Amino acid sequence: MAEKIVTTEFSEEMQRSYLNYSMSVITARAIPDARDGLKPVQRRVLYDMGELKLGHDKPHRKSARIVGDTMGKYHPHGDSSIYDTLVVLSQDFKKGMPLVDGHGNFGSIEGDGAAAMRYTEARLQKFTEEVYLKDLDKTVHFVPNYDEQEQEPEVLPVRIPNLLVNGSEGIAVGMSTSIPTHNLGEVIDLVQAYIDHPDMTTDEMLAIMPGPDFPTGGILANQCDLKEIYETGVGRLRLRGKIEVELGKRRTDRDKLVITEIPYTMIGAGINKFLTDVAELVETRKLPEVTDISNQSNKDGIRIVLELKKDADIDRIRAVLYKKTKLEDTFGVNMLAIAHGRPETLNLRGILNNYLEFQYENTERKYRVLLEKELEKKEIREGLIHACDVIDLIIAILRGAKNLKDAKACLMEGDTSKIQFRTPGFEEDAKQLRFTEKQATAILEMRLYRLIGLEIMALKKEYDECVKKIWQYEKILKSRANMNQVIQADLAQIKKEFAVPRKTRIEDSKPVVYEETPVQIQNVVFVMDRFGYCKLLDQSIFDRNQETVTQDYRYQIPCQTTDKLCIFTDIGNLHQVRVSEIPFGKLKDKGTPIDNVSKYDGSKEEIVSLVNLGRLTGQLLLFATRRGMVKQVPAEEFITNNRTVAATKLMEGDRLAVVRIIGAENDLVLQTADGMFLRFSMDEIPELKKNSRGVRGIRLGEQDTLERVWFVGQEPQIRYREKDVSLKRLKIARRDTKGTKIRL
Repeated sequence: MAEKIVTTEFSEEMQRSYLNYSMSVITARAIPDARDGLKPVQRRVLYDMGELKLGHDKPHRKSARIVGDTMGKYHPHGDSSIYDTLVVLSQDFKKGMPLVDGHGNFGSIEGDGAAAMRYTEARLQKFTEEVYLKDLDKTVHFVPNYDEQEQEPEVLPVRIPNLLVNGSEGIAVGMSTSIPTHNLGEVIDLVQAYIDHPDMTTDEMLAIMPGPDFPTGGILANQCDLKEIYETGVGRLRLRGKIEVELGKRRTDRDKLVITEIPYTMIGAGINKFLTDVAELVETRKLPEVTDISNQSNKDGIRIVLELKKDADIDRIRAVLYKKTKLEDTFGVNMLAIAHGRPETLNLRGILNNYLEFQYENTERKYRVLLEKELEKKEIREGLIHACDVIDLIIAILRGAKNLKDAKACLMEGDTSKIQFRTPGFEEDAKQLRFTEKQATAILEMRLYRLIGLEIMALKKEYDECVKKIWQYEKILKSRANMNQVIQADLAQIKKEFAVPRKTRIEDSKPVVYEETPVQIQNVVFVMDRFGYCKLLDQSIFDRNQETVTQDYRYQIPCQTTDKLCIFTDIGNLHQVRVSEIPFGKLKDKGTPIDNVSKYDGSKEEIVSLVNLGRLTGQLLLFATRRGMVKQVPAEEFITNNRTVAATKLMEGDRLAVVRIIGAENDLVLQTADGMFLRFSMDEIPELKKNSRGVRGIRLGEQDTLERVWFVGQEPQIRYREKDVSLKRLKIARRDTKGTKIRL
C-alpha cells in the first residue's frame, strides 16, 4: 500500500476525535433511550436472553453463557459491563420492576457483590417477556450488529414508560442522567388519563402519580418540590429512612428505635457507613442515650436496631440521626435521555409524549403486519373455497397437465393449450379460471381431506374470522381514538397482572432542627501515656500533680475545650480531634485509647508529634524525615474541617521523623542514628507547602537515618550516650553535608 500522509491541524483533530468519542459514550453507552428507557447494553442482554429462549417457565441458564453470547453477538465491550448489567437487572432493591430472575448470589442491599458469573444462573421474568419482548418481530426496526453478522433491534417494543418505572442512572462525557423509579400501577393510570386529556396540568398528573416510588421504601420528605422537578426535569429529592419505636414490654426490656426502611441512596456500603456514623456519634457523646447498635437485616427486609437508655428523648435522637447520618439524604434528579437521536433533558410531559409517540409507531406497525397476514389468509381462503366448489374441474386440470407449471398456468390464466382434458366439457370452464398465484399455490398444495364437509365448513369459518379481523385492524389503523383504546386496554391488562403496592411514603416534612449544645470554654490539659491512653485533666488538678503527671505521661498539652489537637504520624498523616470530644478523667483513671476519639490507627502508624492547633496561629512547623529531608510549613496549612489529611509528601520508603514548632532560634542541629551531627542556619530551610517533599538537610550513609532534631538555644547542651554535649561547640556547616562525628 502506498504511503499516504494527511496534513491536519492537531487541535482540530483532537477536537473532532474527542467529539466523536463523547457522542459515542452519550448515545451508545451511558444514556438511556427515551422510547424504551434502556441503555444499549441492557437492551442487548434482554434481547439475547430472549433469543436463547430463557423464558420464565424455562430452566435457568449459566450467567457466563448469557454474557458470552451477548458479547460475541451484540456488545463487544468486555464481559464485566455485561455481567454487571445482568446483576443490576435482577436486583429488586435497585429496580422498580426487576427484569431478570437471578438464581444464586446476585449481591445484597448491604453492598455485598455478586458471585462470579460462572456460579450464577439467570432467566427472564414473566414481566419482561410480556412487556418488553412481546411482538418483537412485528414492531421495531432491526439493524446490523457491530460486525454486520447478526441483526439486533434498534429499541425493544416496551409497552410501558420504562424510563419512569425503572428509572436510570449513568455518567457520560460532560453529562449524566439520574431518573428515580416510579410505581408501575400509578404510571399506567397516569398514561391512561394523559391519553384522554393530553392538556392536563402537572398538578393533575401528580394527583394520579404522586411522585417517585423507590424499591427500598422510605419517606420522600419534600413533596412541595415535585411540581417544579417534573416541569423542569431537574431537582433534588429529600429522602429519609423510616424509624419505628418499639417500647420495652417489661421493666428489664429497653426501648428501641428500629429502622425498617432506608433511603434509596443508602444501597450498598451506605448501611455499614450508617452504622459506623452512629457508633461515632455514641463515642463523641452526641447520642449518649444509645446503648447498643445491631444490624438484624435479612432476606425479609431491613431491620437496624438501636437500644436506648431509660427515659431517652426519642425526638432528639431521631433529629440527630437525620441530621448527622445518611438516614436523610438527597437524590439528584436529572431526567436526561436520548430523544430523536440527541440527548435531551425531559420533563414529565416530554417523557409521556416520547412514550406515546413510540407506542403509536409500534401499534401502527404491528397492526399493519397483522393486516397483511390476514389479507393473505383471506385471499388463500377465498381461493380454497372456490376450488372446493369447482373441485371436479380442478381434478380434470391436474389429470390433464403434464407438469406443475402447466397446471398452475391454467389455474391462474385459464391457459388450456397444454392441458389434455379426458372428460369433454371442462375446457371452456377452465378458460374462465383466474386464481392468484398464492391461491393457485395453495390449491396445488391442498390435501384431499379438506374436501370433507366439516373441513369445508371450518374453511368458511376461518374465512369469516379473517374478514372480522381485517375489519378490526383497519378500524384501529384508521382512527387515533381506536388506537388509544387498544393502548389503554393493553396497559390495563399489564396493571392487572403485574402492579405492586406503593412502597415510598410522600409527604412534606419540616427540615430537621438540631442545635448542638455549645461547648463551654474551659482550661484543661490533654495527657496521653506511652500506650496511647488519653484523657483531659482540669487545669487545677494538673497544677497540683504536675511532677507526677510529667513522669507518667508522654504528652502534656495545655489547651481549651474549644481547641483542636493535631496528631502527626510517621506515614505523613495528620489526624485532628476536637478537645471537646475527649473524655475527662481522674488522675488515676486509665483513660480512653486515642484510636477511639480519632481516625489514628496504631497498627499502621506511629505518632511523631502531638500539638495544639489552636495555639499555632502565625507559627511555622519544622518537618524532618528519616532520609534527611527538611522543610518549614506555615501552621495555617493544617486548618481544615477534615478529620484526616496528608500532612506531607514522602518519598517511597521514607518516614516522617520530627515535627516541631519553630521558635526564634537561628541554628538547627540534625542528629543521625550513627551519631553524626550537622549544624546549619535555619535560613537554609525553605518555607514550603504541606504537599511538598522538602529539601535535603543532611547527606546520610547507606544504612544511616535521621534520629533527632535540636534547636540551638532551646537545648544549649544535650545528653548523648550518657555524656553531656554542647551544641554550641559544633561548627556551622553547609546544609546537605555529612556532618561531624562527635568524640566523647
